[in-house]
Amino acid sequence: MLQAQQPAPLRTEQAGDIAILTIDRPERRNALGQKLIEQLRHELDRVDGDPETRVIVLTGSAPGFCAGSDLKELAGMDLASMGGHEAQTATLARSIALMSKPVVAGVEGFALGGGFVLAVSCDVVVSNASARWHLPEVMIGWIPPWGIQALVARVGPVAARRLVWGADPFDGAEAHRLGVVDYLAQPGESVREAAIRVATRLAALPVQAVASTKQFFAPIVSGQGESLDAWANRLFLADCGHPAAKATLNRFGVRV
Repeated sequence: MLQAQQPAPLRTEQAGDIAILTIDRPERRNALGQKLIEQLRHELDRVDGDPETRVIVLTGSAPGFCAGSDLKELAGMDLASMGGHEAQTATLARSIALMSKPVVAGVEGFALGGGFVLAVSCDVVVSNASARWHLPEVMIGWIPPWGIQALVARVGPVAARRLVWGADPFDGAEAHRLGVVDYLAQPGESVREAAIRVATRLAALPVQAVASTKQFFAPIVSGQGESLDAWANRLFLADCGHPAAKATLNRFGVRV
């Protein structure tokens, strides 16, 4: 008996000199599963090397941008495999700063956990005022296992620490005030339209100067991202041995 083919978790389209990548796993709230991570990395590499593309927009289909790691998929892994999966996701997110072309994140609905961190790893972040932003990891028992440096680069270490504790979710308007978000969609404008509008302005600039500017800032923005991600991953795995995390993981059937 033939099995139904699963739809691709990422859609790519070209709008002139702008490549639009849309995370499309609505049944999993656009969570970061293994297949999505692999396809995202492949498509980002491809469009970054495409001479017809000047700017990349990364967004998510309804209901929101991305809900973070796919805990249902993680349930089939042991802790070591979970750590490896999160390390792969970290590598993907860090690679955005090293690309030659700007990446604009368009956040509508929500950006949660790894979705929050993936968005702030992009060069420019656009959101609607009502989008829900939250890092819930500490509340459920562990430190975010990657990407904290990207948040620190945007808001500084003290504010980043408060946001990582995640006691208070906030909306896109507050995210803009904090510096998590660069631009808000205008009233009546979709985030996709707003992200393309921002991307169009960047695409109108001289390509080489845009690339040189991104390359100059890459080590400043990335900082010690690789080593900090490795440290966060180790802390994450250690946290998973404590009662609060074990209770969360047990709810999803993860072997601990």
